[in-house]
Amino acid sequence: MTDYSNVDAFLVSNLDASLRELGRLVAQPSISAQKIGLNECAALVAEMLRARGFTANIYPTAGSSVVVAERKGKNDKTLLFYNHYDVQPPEPLELWDSPPFEPQIRDGKMYGRGVSDDKGHFAARLFALDALLAEGELPCNVKFIVEGEEETASVNLAKFIHENTDLLKADACIWEFGGVDHTDTPMQYLGLRGIQYVELSVDLLSTDVHSGLGGSIFPNAAWRLVWALNTLKGADERILIPGFYDDVKPPSARDRELMSALADVTEEYKSRYGVPYFIKGLKGGDELKIEEVFSPTCTICGLTSGYQGPGSKTVLPARASAKVDFRLIPDQDPSDILKKLRAHLDSQGFTDVKITDLGGDAPARTDPDHPFIQLVIAAAEEVYEKPMSLVPLVGGSGPNHPFVHVLGLPVATAGMGYPDTKTHAPNENIRLDLYLKHARHMARVVREFGEGK
Repeated sequence: MTDYSNVDAFLVSNLDASLRELGRLVAQPSISAQKIGLNECAALVAEMLRARGFTANIYPTAGSSVVVAERKGKNDKTLLFYNHYDVQPPEPLELWDSPPFEPQIRDGKMYGRGVSDDKGHFAARLFALDALLAEGELPCNVKFIVEGEEETASVNLAKFIHENTDLLKADACIWEFGGVDHTDTPMQYLGLRGIQYVELSVDLLSTDVHSGLGGSIFPNAAWRLVWALNTLKGADERILIPGFYDDVKPPSARDRELMSALADVTEEYKSRYGVPYFIKGLKGGDELKIEEVFSPTCTICGLTSGYQGPGSKTVLPARASAKVDFRLIPDQDPSDILKKLRAHLDSQGFTDVKITDLGGDAPARTDPDHPFIQLVIAAAEEVYEKPMSLVPLVGGSGPNHPFVHVLGLPVATAGMGYPDTKTHAPNENIRLDLYLKHARHMARVVREFGEGK
């Protein structure tokens, strides 16, 4: 591999300046769920790109704007970076050790909402380009697409991509996230599960009613919803919606080989999350690793009805609702699952249960043996001093389907996440050593890709 001593020296000597820039980005609230600060943050992202000589434009959508930028390099090969500038709501605020939008560095970490997901990744990639530009031109064309709705299911991104394929034309893509596992081994996540997120709701009465008056004679929205939910999944954890599993592809022999090579997470999960036992009779090891990502899910994410405050309040609820997500694996289609959910509830007599579609993404994967994936893996080893682990599918979801199936790109992951980064939680943070390593890795990827190695 090329000598990167000058690149690494630049990154070490300019780390503090890069972290200050990241701090400015984190300090700008950009909460897509609450529609706070999104225009301001899109403008800041474009400003940061233009400071590197990129042509950057802000494109409105039906929701948040999309920033697309490009800078030409020495050859016509084009690397596309996908990032997002929106963040999760910071609540509960009382659990933060420092204000979420006042980034702080302490004990080798930077804290703040969005510092890991995803502003740190974006800033580190710009930092890597700074190091390459300090030596001359970029070795290839570089494009960025930075959206503002990833945390709310990227509801307008697929349409934008379909309508702007020429604008986003590229040869390969680096995804928004990545990181290391609990052994500090860098991970290459080769695919994302899909998702269909819904709210199920029941409205039966015009108002809550005294339970002594209505308990024996009025329908109860909470019970009605509980009974409907009970039809979705059996005690054995199998999802009961007819046809739900029809399009599921089982893991291949190659998938099983890659999963078997990963570190055993059984004890790590037990200690980190306090898991008393695993469902489906799972004990751990390879069986647990396969089941974690290669089985679709139906998860009740939240339930709301009646009175849940201190003490007692004897009411019969007029309304009940539940947030439910379905994690999907290739080749399940979120729109198909939505139709099957409606048909199932109707067939069970729950035509009164309203379904609100809160967004969905289809699953997608990249071939682990694609040359670009192998380039990203090779570029990581010098930085992390150990080989990347390949994960054929990850449990989370994201809008990678149009990148893979519309733009036709191999999608590689790389980043600074680690098991205690507290993404989406209070005290979200990054480790500064991993921020630097990610920048070093990205500088290598861009140069090796541009030079055709």
